[in-house]
Amino acid sequence: MRFMILGAGMQGRACAFDMLKNPATTEVLLADSSPKMLAAAKTYLKSPKVKTAAADAGDTARVKKLAAGRDVLVSAVPYFFNLPLAKAAVAAKVNFVDLGGNTAIVRRELALDSQAKKAGVCVLPDNGLGPGMISTIAVHGMEQLDETDEVLIRDGGLPQDPVPPMNYMLTFSEHGLINEYVENATALRGGLRVEVGGLSEVETIDLPAPLGRCEAAHAAGGLSTMAWTYEGKVRFMDNKLIRYPGHIAVINAMRAMGFFDQTPRAFGKHKLSPREMSARLFRETFAKPGGKDLVVIHVTVRGRKDGKRAEVVAFMLDRYDEANRMTAMMRTTGFPVSIVAQMAASRRIPPGAHTVEAGVPAGEFIQEARRRGFDLSWKLRFLDQPVLAG
Repeated sequence: MRFMILGAGMQGRACAFDMLKNPATTEVLLADSSPKMLAAAKTYLKSPKVKTAAADAGDTARVKKLAAGRDVLVSAVPYFFNLPLAKAAVAAKVNFVDLGGNTAIVRRELALDSQAKKAGVCVLPDNGLGPGMISTIAVHGMEQLDETDEVLIRDGGLPQDPVPPMNYMLTFSEHGLINEYVENATALRGGLRVEVGGLSEVETIDLPAPLGRCEAAHAAGGLSTMAWTYEGKVRFMDNKLIRYPGHIAVINAMRAMGFFDQTPRAFGKHKLSPREMSARLFRETFAKPGGKDLVVIHVTVRGRKDGKRAEVVAFMLDRYDEANRMTAMMRTTGFPVSIVAQMAASRRIPPGAHTVEAGVPAGEFIQEARRRGFDLSWKLRFLDQPVLAG
């Protein structure tokens, strides 16, 4: 299998790391506009199967030329590049997988279904952590019940050693983070799809040690297409991001003050949007080289099994990988996109443009995730009866 990954940052590097574990992988081409980033990634991966090439994500002609003849093109760049990259991949007759992050863009990628089928390739957006792994875990939970009534997806990337007052560290794109915070999210209420504000409906959530009491609020793009797929079929469904107490209130205060507005403002002789400035400050403040993180996933699915009311709870806690100097966010984002890319390359997913929930075989994905050391536990109980661990 021959892969191309556009973006040699943390998630692209983790994706390549995982691909190289498969003996069937013969080459991974890393492409990036930064020679420094490419050199660092190649040094980190230490494999003769890794090749590098200079390419800007906005230069789709260059990307198409590099991707031609490969099995899969993976986009590990910010979400706003994904639609033209998906079109370039289909034109090159190459499978395409990305990390998603913006539901409106994802839905436009899914509109490429007929072109993808004609080209004999897959278009598979939304395959990072959330949406992506969390979506597939939710689907797997739903498959354990006969009927599903409620799906509550909670996940978050957090520092192992939080520093007040923000209690946060940046482990992926600052642009993607702000998008999650300020754009509207989708949810199902009474079986109908609704829009809810980013970081709204804050709730308290008690998690196993070492986390304890945390808070959660709506995350834009996290539920993504599941709101469309299960509309009219599931009564209640939403996704909220998890943070240490206090963080969400600070971000919502910044939002109220206009820190995330996109209209350029004059600063002396220069013009800059508050969101662009905030993105820079997020990177400077929250990026903590050498910092150790964790990723938590908590999914609750309620419905009926064997004619009785039942609940399935999935829990996963992943920590910074000391041996490979890899953040938990790299693992939980880069490994899922690698799993799906390898499924596409080995034709385990049919041609066409697919949502995560319809295109990725949940049981097979869970097996692959566990093979990579993700400690995913399940508990099934008939409500008001003892818990059955699995």
